[in-house]
Order: sequence, then C-alpha cells, then structure tokens
Amino acid sequence: MKSAVLITPGRIDTVEDWPEPACGPHDVIVEMDGVGLCGTDIAVFQGKRLSPATPWVPGHEGFGRIAAVGSSVRGRSVGQTVVIEPNYPCLKCTDCLTGLTSACPHRVIVGLNAPGVLAERVAVPAHFAHSVPDGLSGADLASAEPYTVARSAVRRSGVTAADRCLIIGAGAQGLLVCLTLTRLGVRPVVTEPHPLRLAQAQQLGAVADDGRTGFTYVFETSGHVPALRPAVDRAAPGATVVLIGLSPAQLPLTLDDVVRRQLVLRGSMIYDHPGDFTEALAELGQARPGAVVQSRYSLEEAQQAFAGAAERAGKTWISIGSRDRQADTIRHA
Repeated sequence: MKSAVLITPGRIDTVEDWPEPACGPHDVIVEMDGVGLCGTDIAVFQGKRLSPATPWVPGHEGFGRIAAVGSSVRGRSVGQTVVIEPNYPCLKCTDCLTGLTSACPHRVIVGLNAPGVLAERVAVPAHFAHSVPDGLSGADLASAEPYTVARSAVRRSGVTAADRCLIIGAGAQGLLVCLTLTRLGVRPVVTEPHPLRLAQAQQLGAVADDGRTGFTYVFETSGHVPALRPAVDRAAPGATVVLIGLSPAQLPLTLDDVVRRQLVLRGSMIYDHPGDFTEALAELGQARPGAVVQSRYSLEEAQQAFAGAAERAGKTWISIGSRDRQADTIRHA
C-alpha cells in the first residue's frame, strides 16, 4: 500500500510497498481519507523532534472509513466514517483513573512514539476510532482532533461569555481557540504578526490587537515564549493564563508576578478520553472547524505539504484514497 514516509529530516517520500496493517481482535482497519498537519508533525519533519526510527510514517490527525473489524469489536462496522483519537492512554494508572488521561505516563502517541497514519490503511484500537455524523467536509474532519485540543483548553479554563480574552498566536491552534471562544459569545483579541493569519482570525470573529489591557483570560497558543510576558502584563489582576503552545524555554515570569497579581497559570495538554473527544465530535456540524484550513494536498504531494506548512496562513491537510472518496462532503457508506 502507499504511505508517506519520513526518510531523513526534511525529506518525505511516498512509497508504494509499505506493509499492510494487521487487525487485532480489538482493532479496526481504517481506510484513510485524510490527515491534517500540525506543529508537532512539522517538528518531526524538520528534525526538531526525533522519530523513534527512520523510515517513519508521520501524522496523527486522521479520518477515514472502517474497512475491517476485529473479532472482539462491538459498536463499529465496515463502512462507518471515523475520526481517529490519536492518543491512547493506558486507562489503568492513577492519572487515568482520576480522569486526567492526558497526563498518562504510558500514553501511546500516534506519529511520535508509535507509527503515524499517513498511509492508505492503518490499524486503530476500536475505542479510539469515533464514528462521525453525516454532512461533514474533509476539511472539518481533518481539523477535528486539533479542534478537540482547543475546545478542551477552553473547557479547562472556565472562561465565560462575559470574559475579556487575549489570544497569543493565530496559527491553526490559535485559530481554533478563536473559533471556540466566539461560539461561546466571546470576541477575543488576537496578537499575531503574520497578516494573513490575523486576517483569518478576524474572519472567525476575533479582533486585531489594539493595545487594550484588562484581560481576564490569556491563551498562549504559539509556543513563542518571548510573546508571553508582554501579553501577561496586559492581563487583569486575578486573570487566568492558559498555556497551550509547547516550548522547552523557561517562562519569563517571577513569583512576584504571579503572587502579587494573583494570576492563575493553567497548562492544557491535548484532551481527556473519552469525554472531550466525543463532545467535540458531536458539535462538528455546528462548529465547522474546517474554516481554519487553507491548503489540501494529495498523498503524493506530502513533501510539498510538509515543507510549506509552517509558512501558510491556515491549516494544511493531505487527502488520501481514490478520487470517488474525496468529494467535498464525506458521508457514511
């Protein structure tokens, strides 16, 4: 089968003879329709995050149709369209048993410590292949997983429609936070140097940064640490700062900053299984997260898709499969 394979940092080849996946008793085989690209994927492509081996199949934001069902699987059937939840917690450790599956130390992370989904077919544990409603576009389904990340961050924050919100960064994750907040009735302010990304955030209902202060919530989505301190300086006393973007750099804050201004720092890592994912998927038809997508490429164009993704204003996704399964609207078989 065909697969996009990372050969060395900066080089992805499309190969024709990648091994077929095996369907275990608790698995389904998903015939992939598409895969979205995110910052983590780009970091693997660039060599900033090392894959366990090369050649390596990247990608984790996948969707497709079930082609085979394991002998012990119930509630899944051939032909169902599914979105893959690409983080598999153990569901047995202390963190999992308290509901914080996002902190599971044994978590299988598709595309990072386990092979990714940029292939024609992949094996997925059935409980992590979620069926989706009819009438959703490929762009919406390719954006479902990162939308869940954004929605989970907003959920954890406790923000309400009455709050004043500042978003740092309007990459794909920042745009999806914009989308989530506007659905709550918040009109967020966005700080973003890329003019096309800023314009896309405004199309989603955000306001360009005009220097105002007094924000009750600050959402850091970029992972660009130098942008955090100026944004925090504009937060109101008692504000909540939600950290979504990842960086190894130390935070530019002191104990005085946090204590005297009574700030709340809230890290938000992916989402918790299964509630965050199922709740996000249930509202895809209303949320339409595909609005953040700018570019679509074929599997054969994976190198081009990855190489330019960091510079594009919106999200990039890769379509896979036969042309008759790539209509704008994805429906159940």
